Amino acid sequence: MSSKARFITMEGTEGVGKSTNLAFVEQYLRDRNIDVIVTREPGGTPLAEEIRELLLKKRDENFDPTAELLTVFAARAQHLNNCIKPALAKGQWVLCDRFTDATYAYQGWGRGLSLEHICTLENLVQETLRPDLTLLLDIETKVGLARASARAELDRFESEEVVFFDRVRSGYLERAKAESQRFSVIDAGQTLVSVQKDIAASLFEYLKV
Repeated sequence: MSSKARFITMEGTEGVGKSTNLAFVEQYLRDRNIDVIVTREPGGTPLAEEIRELLLKKRDENFDPTAELLTVFAARAQHLNNCIKPALAKGQWVLCDRFTDATYAYQGWGRGLSLEHICTLENLVQETLRPDLTLLLDIETKVGLARASARAELDRFESEEVVFFDRVRSGYLERAKAESQRFSVIDAGQTLVSVQKDIAASLFEYLKV
């Protein structure tokens, strides 16, 4: 395959096992002598991490959905220009825990905001930059939420109702259907061994290109 730097994202709703599987993908790439950095959204730089705290913190005041959307893209602009783009320019691969597909899923399908408005912000902030490959870990909503609630105190997003996450999951699957060449959908309801076997198979096929 080409030696050019690649931008790989991992997406999914709560409890799909992104952290564990990000580490697996990182090691898979390093084992093949690929220089990769791992980052996350929202976050990825000191300022963007502060914005992440604002987004995730539970509060008495209602966080207006449009304000939430703009805050997400503020963090993304900081992350892109101070982390992702410089790494890609140096020839490093970037592996990111969530990116703009999450915005379409959570703020678009989940909150019901205009997908056209999200697209406008995407083009403004990212210009032509898009992920080269997106691994979507998909799981039945209630199973994922049960996993998430068992591991730690829930943040503002994780505390949403099941119906919210049903919409988010539907949004992700619609994105994957619309951009099937970029997405690889992984059944995250399987055993970890089976999930990682499927991820490895997807990466193997991608690396052959």
